[in-house]
Amino acid sequence: MSDQEASIFSAVIHAPFGAMGIRTEDQRVTELVYLPSRFIEKAPQDALSEQVARQIYAYFDDPDAKFDLPLKSVGTAFQHRVWQAISAVPRGEVATYGQIAKHIRSAPRAVGQACGANWYPLVIPCHRVTAAGGLGGFAHHDDETGFHLGVKRWLLAHEGVTAYA
Repeated sequence: MSDQEASIFSAVIHAPFGAMGIRTEDQRVTELVYLPSRFIEKAPQDALSEQVARQIYAYFDDPDAKFDLPLKSVGTAFQHRVWQAISAVPRGEVATYGQIAKHIRSAPRAVGQACGANWYPLVIPCHRVTAAGGLGGFAHHDDETGFHLGVKRWLLAHEGVTAYA
């Protein structure tokens, strides 16, 4: 990881699928980022990034761990509706883009776009949303062999969903 890459994160922690970048500002979490393993760990730079790291590690140990973090308010009203619906999908289950769309009276493609715009993966579990006929995309990526879909597969398996392993 270059100095420039490191400078944009308050912490970079090891993850079973690579790493997680944590960004904080003004006592709020501003973003969580899935990172490939080429990113080396960076110790938390403040108390909040330490708290975020502890909660993420707790989730990696136990998929039922809960997140309680001060998140910076981001996104549109529509994205918030999608993210709220996603957050209601229980651990160990998935919902399709179409199911979420029907629930909030929208279109599956719009739901997919809102999923990809999620600034707080894990906290807002967009990995629990799949296509009607398969895994679907993840974080605006849909390459079946790519890093992000590997992360999605790992997260689903970690939560007990084995259909996409």
